[in-house]
Amino acid sequence: MKIRTSAEPGSGKIYLKEVQSSVVPLVSLVIPARDEEETIGECIRRSMEVFEDMGIEGEVIVADSSTDSTPDVARSLGVKVIRPEKLGYGNAYLAGFKQAQGKYIVIMDGDLTYDPLEMPEFIRLLESGEIDFVIGTRLKGRIVEGAMPALHRYIGNPLLTWMLNLLFGVGISDSHCGMRAMTRESLEKLNLRAGGMEFASEMVIEASRKKLRISEVPITYHPRKGASKLRSLSDGWRHMRFMMLYRPTPFLLVPGSIALVLGLALTLFVFMQEPTQEFRTHSLILGSMLLIIGYQTLLSGAYIAAFGKTYGVEGPGRLTKRLTSYHSLELELIVGTAFLAGGVILGLDVFLNWMEAGYGSLQEVQKSVMAMVLTIMGIQTLFSAIFISLLLLNSENGNQK
Repeated sequence: MKIRTSAEPGSGKIYLKEVQSSVVPLVSLVIPARDEEETIGECIRRSMEVFEDMGIEGEVIVADSSTDSTPDVARSLGVKVIRPEKLGYGNAYLAGFKQAQGKYIVIMDGDLTYDPLEMPEFIRLLESGEIDFVIGTRLKGRIVEGAMPALHRYIGNPLLTWMLNLLFGVGISDSHCGMRAMTRESLEKLNLRAGGMEFASEMVIEASRKKLRISEVPITYHPRKGASKLRSLSDGWRHMRFMMLYRPTPFLLVPGSIALVLGLALTLFVFMQEPTQEFRTHSLILGSMLLIIGYQTLLSGAYIAAFGKTYGVEGPGRLTKRLTSYHSLELELIVGTAFLAGGVILGLDVFLNWMEAGYGSLQEVQKSVMAMVLTIMGIQTLFSAIFISLLLLNSENGNQK
């Protein structure tokens, strides 16, 4: 296939890596594709039209994991088609980024839900030198009827965007819009590793954490042809999980601390009462439940903080940073052993009293519940200490990626 050129001097031409590798493109368009044979051809043609109309060199890279003729259609138009080693939205982009040579990187889906003809504004903002990262916004633009389910439009996207803005101070209106552009220098600053749909959140979070200058462009969102590959609940959970990785404090450490304090106060209050006051038994059970749940939630936050450190999340926050920086396996083993010993001693005391009572009725509810709580917390602490130390072992040895 020939490189398309305009007859007038200085006009743009389409850069096709497979045809003329000596030309360095200004823009690299990376398109992830999976069974998009109906739309990929038109998507590529519109992209080429934009490059030619703007008078710039541009390349199109299709990261394809299709089982249909999508790669054949793309190759017939002269663009480079690569096959990612792993399936997944994020894996497709990560593979495409390795092949991209342009000064500016543009990404969008190949199903024509995003129109390549809207690329010029993204590119112009990057060319101005005042913006590092551009993201489209469907919610401030136009959503064609039938393009986005009501659940996504009015609940899912606004809620997840609100959470992301609250936790990371991004200040955008549509955090999951798939049409984006950034400078090569900005892309190289981002620690992008997610292989699935959470890649969309990871990119925005990383852009905010690296203090990139971010701008939004209102765009039109179109209905896709064929069945949607989005899975509302699982994809939503993936985004939530990733935000939790970067910010475990509001998700786990704060609610865990509240439950722990309330449970501890209620449990100790009832434990100190006379055993004849049987009406407080339910309060004791509630308090012990809150205590165990709160403690386990705190430990889960510590797990995530430790994993985040090995994953490569920098600067996780003062509280989580302390949890990982001052982690001591020996100290936690001592604390866990103390809890466990206290539980065993109380439990043994209850058992001996039961023996003395001839294995009959015994009013030892408070002591029995406290023995259970201490035993559970002791076992939790011991295994958590070992688990967290193993998670941190990689980063402590200097092998963090």
